Amino acid sequence: MANPSSELSAAGLRRKGSLRVFAVYSILIILLYFALRNAPFAEIWNTLTKLKLWQIGSILLINAFVIVCMTARWWIIVRAENPSMPFLPMIRYRLSVFGLSYFTPGPQVGGEPLQIIYLQRNHGITFARATSTVIMDKLLEFLVNFVLIGVGVWAIVRVGLLSENGTRLTLSLIGLAVLLTLPLTYTILLNNGIHPLAKILNRQPFIQKKKKAARLIIVAEKMASLFCRRHIRAMFLAILVSFAAIAGIAFEYFMMVSFLGMNINAVQVFAALTAMQIAFLMPLPGGLGALEASQVFALGAFGQPASAAISLTLLMRARDILNGGIGLLLAGRGIAK
Repeated sequence: MANPSSELSAAGLRRKGSLRVFAVYSILIILLYFALRNAPFAEIWNTLTKLKLWQIGSILLINAFVIVCMTARWWIIVRAENPSMPFLPMIRYRLSVFGLSYFTPGPQVGGEPLQIIYLQRNHGITFARATSTVIMDKLLEFLVNFVLIGVGVWAIVRVGLLSENGTRLTLSLIGLAVLLTLPLTYTILLNNGIHPLAKILNRQPFIQKKKKAARLIIVAEKMASLFCRRHIRAMFLAILVSFAAIAGIAFEYFMMVSFLGMNINAVQVFAALTAMQIAFLMPLPGGLGALEASQVFALGAFGQPASAAISLTLLMRARDILNGGIGLLLAGRGIAK
């Protein structure tokens, strides 16, 4: 005879699970609505229909290569301490993180806690160690992206988007140069056993050092420091695939420009690509508005019509909405389980 109390308990668990699924997907639907309510879907469709099928396939192929490289960077970092870590599930995790980051306000961040949850729940990696892998992943991502932005700023000045004279420009470039060196400086400090975040936290009188969040940051930073010293080969391999991802992004941008009939040289491509990267640093979902403005300004300076620049941004939006939409669906399934 069935135990009534166990049946009630099972029914309660099912009800709780259903409520969690409902809550997760409700939040994701609301998030998606606010992010896409102003998305120009009709214009995106018109832009896509002007392209040939092989051109769209080429763009998707290069984009898949970029996603694989970004995933490989994180996988290399995780696998250094966990050799049995599978690669294919991490592609799903990466898309979920992108979807959450793309549709939330902020400079392309926000989904990182999901990376930690996936590693902890699906692969038995401790919370602190999972956090340290995410720290290293973002650090190397910023390190390589900032190298690209550094080259791009040179290209921006070279092609005349900014005046090469003036004290204000000089000070701005000095400030930008300092900012670009922060990821490299932080990596060097970690490699030498210096823990800047831990030092900052320990010196703040208003932060309780025994709090879980503070302890987690301190322990994760120490683990990241150990990774830099113990797994130099893995770190350089992760940096290498990061540069491969950047090369893929640059080639994809060049392909889009070419497919839309724009004729600009390599330096101009880097300048316009850098304007795009800076736009994505704006605290807006997917750089909404800032991306369009950056491309109209940059490509307009190279003699390209505003309509061509808008077509380019619409093509980018189509790609990112596709990736982000798939990522949100995957994230919803993963969180709701």
